[in-house]
Amino acid sequence: MSEINGKVVAITGASSGIGEATALLLAERGARLVLGARRSERLAELVARIEKAGGAAAQLRTDVTRRDDLHALVALAGERFGRLDVLVSNAGVGTISPLDDLRVDEWDHMVDVNVKGVLHGIGAALPVFRAQGTGHFITTASTAAFRIVPTMAVYAGTKFAVRAICEGLRQEAGDSLRVTTVSPGPIATDFAEASTNSQVRAEIVKMRDRMAIPPEAIARAIAFAIEQPAAVDVNEIVVRPTAQS
Repeated sequence: MSEINGKVVAITGASSGIGEATALLLAERGARLVLGARRSERLAELVARIEKAGGAAAQLRTDVTRRDDLHALVALAGERFGRLDVLVSNAGVGTISPLDDLRVDEWDHMVDVNVKGVLHGIGAALPVFRAQGTGHFITTASTAAFRIVPTMAVYAGTKFAVRAICEGLRQEAGDSLRVTTVSPGPIATDFAEASTNSQVRAEIVKMRDRMAIPPEAIARAIAFAIEQPAAVDVNEIVVRPTAQS
């Protein structure tokens, strides 16, 4: 039997892209899912699809910038399935632009979603994992956490921060909790649409169309980390297109 079978997994940013692909793959392997995102209609469609295939899933509208929403998502796992085994902090935003654009509100939003959203998830799940004596944090970062390029300074900064926070969490976790950071390269999602700079958006779309890999590639990486035996902690996984420099 797979180590995934029967585990209760909460996923943020679950309504599309990597989150949706991960939910479908884990459901197929027997996980029980608690799905959070802002788009309730998309979540409902995903839950219906999982249940039609014989899986088990619950949903809750979740804005990761709201601390209470993360606590509610974790609480739903306990209410519906009696525990929480894995928190996949996948929600993220990439409103990419040159610093000279001075899109300060967008900088703030990236910090709120990409950094504070991860911290809110840790704050909600860590006490539950400690009480259980087991638990697994999985966080989606980016290859931007390893290499800074023009237009991505703030976005990369948030992803560097995520890697630092997760590494600190790993060191403090002790021998009963697991911590995994998954860093994707270009993925075939609607990521480009977040940029309000038309030139940058066009460049991202061009790169995506040239080399992006499907979100299912990241879902498989997440599943790989979860399915390891309890004493094995896969700390970092980087998944790039072969064409990425």
